[in-house]
Amino acid sequence: MSEDPVTAQRLKQGLPIMVALASFLLVVGVMAALYFGREILVPVTLAILLSFVLAPFVRILRRVRVPRAPAVMLVVVIVFGALFGIGSLIASEASQLASDLPRYTLTMRDKIRDLRGATDGSSSLSRLVDMVQDLGAAISPPPAAEYKGEPGTPTHPLTVELSPARASVLDTLQTFAGPVLHPLATTGLILIFTIFILMQREDLRNRAIRLIGPGDLRRTTAAIDDATSRLSKFFLAQLALNIAFGLVIGLGLGFIGVPSPTLFGVLAAILRFVPYIGAAISALLPVILAAAVDPGWSMVISTVALFLVVEPLCGHVIEPLLYGHSTGISPVAVILSATIWTFLWGPIGLVLATPLTVCLVVLGRHVDRLWYLDVLLGDRPALAPSEIFYQRMLANDPAEAIEQGRQFLKERALVTYYDQVVQAGLLLAQEDLSRGTLVRERQEEVGTAIRAVVARLGTLPVARRARRKNSRGADTETAAALDAVGPDRQEAAIVLGREDLAPAWRGAKPVLCVSSRGPFDEAATLMLSQVLARHGLASQTLSMAAIRAGERPEEQEGIAMVCFSYLEPVSLSQVRFSVRQARAAIPGVKVLVGFWRERDPASLARLRRATSADYLVTSLSDALSAALAASRAPQPTPALAKPATQEPALALA
Repeated sequence: MSEDPVTAQRLKQGLPIMVALASFLLVVGVMAALYFGREILVPVTLAILLSFVLAPFVRILRRVRVPRAPAVMLVVVIVFGALFGIGSLIASEASQLASDLPRYTLTMRDKIRDLRGATDGSSSLSRLVDMVQDLGAAISPPPAAEYKGEPGTPTHPLTVELSPARASVLDTLQTFAGPVLHPLATTGLILIFTIFILMQREDLRNRAIRLIGPGDLRRTTAAIDDATSRLSKFFLAQLALNIAFGLVIGLGLGFIGVPSPTLFGVLAAILRFVPYIGAAISALLPVILAAAVDPGWSMVISTVALFLVVEPLCGHVIEPLLYGHSTGISPVAVILSATIWTFLWGPIGLVLATPLTVCLVVLGRHVDRLWYLDVLLGDRPALAPSEIFYQRMLANDPAEAIEQGRQFLKERALVTYYDQVVQAGLLLAQEDLSRGTLVRERQEEVGTAIRAVVARLGTLPVARRARRKNSRGADTETAAALDAVGPDRQEAAIVLGREDLAPAWRGAKPVLCVSSRGPFDEAATLMLSQVLARHGLASQTLSMAAIRAGERPEEQEGIAMVCFSYLEPVSLSQVRFSVRQARAAIPGVKVLVGFWRERDPASLARLRRATSADYLVTSLSDALSAALAASRAPQPTPALAKPATQEPALALA
């Protein structure tokens, strides 16, 4: 870095532009390498993906004490033999179909004539039919025109025949052998690479660990093993499902009467590797052929119905049971990757687009250096649940946040959602307020939106069914939030009845929740009041400003605990003064102080020494635990007492 401050400032300002330019050049260079090196990279990629599928079978043979080399050769020979058989079957069926196509020309002409008669009143459909007919006429060879010469000359044209020069042996060999040798060479490369990858699997894994993360062998090894296992299971499940899909389609087309059902069944199994559009592409040719074969429309309708029934059944019922709701990549990334890989590698790139993108997403989730791949291509939310909540508050969209909270509360308790999502979002808002980036008008809008969400969520009924760890019916954001927050704490399931409470806690509203003066403290206090009420401890809320203005609680005689809520930084002298005032106004009351923004152990230790409250908590779950412990009636015998599994709050008395 230059010592001149002006030069250093200019370099600092131009650094983002240089980074963006370098990133652009890197992307262009990688795409150019993929495009020009496709002759080598395609076989290598196919071999790597094939090794993910074959590795479990090799491990099975190794467990029964088959040596590695024979196990690899046996699996490879069986798989490639099956692939060669499928290729021969496709070639035979395609050849037979091509020879039968001229027989269906008359039927197609009749269909077009019927469509023209049926679309006389519709100009758009008529133009579409005319376009199809013109296209057929353009494709058909033109009839030979008669030669019109001078009178008395023959009417038939003169035939001129051009004889090409005799080709050399090398040209002849290249003409006839080239189309055959190229696929054979590609297949041979795939075979060789697959064998070596399976034979040297552990050595390749060690080299990948050395390149990716030599500083943390345990973490990198676990990440690579987990990624390999996940990819193998995913590819095997997808392969099995697509084979079953092709088998059902082939049998269904054969039952309907569509010619070459085996060919279309195999194509359906292959094209279904392309998500969203693969099944539609595989249905196009059978539908057209059914229209050409059947003089009526029953075969076309049956073919369309077959695909409309089988594909949703596989995609929305069987597929989620096998490997989740999706491939782990976003729909936009699927379409984008299919476009890019098709441009780079042609039709084989379209088939490999989803497996390659899945590999990139798995690498992004396990390798820290490639984290951006998960953000760009993955289907998981790019923001944390608390950040998503705060963003919706900034966008003044409480309705969407309420709906997301409704879905979350079907699986978790209210206190868990408030603690891990809403209160964390409040802390983000408080940080922006402390930095001065949230102006006063925005403070009021965000505070109003948060209070609206909290007020609505507090009225939702408690889920009666057992909560599960993960919900298959939840959307992506809700599922990610459930995974991030984890299970409910033990106290989330406790609801006290009146007979469970100590005598001093049996008033109408035994808890008083007092909010501080910050713009977001009212929402935090309202959450605390709702959480306590859901667990059998009715409460009332009051602001510090109202107390200073002379306002008093509605049920002051039956108050057993006063909870002070502090979201913004506050001096300890004010806390001590508030605690003394509460004890002077209500003799014998328990005092709980919630510092919702404190997480540092050193700060908590200092607060423990400085405050005189009975309980010091930093989360709503801790506050709930403290209130439940303080409100319980004495147990008759120690045997009936609840065992203490966790110290949820800090007792300071």
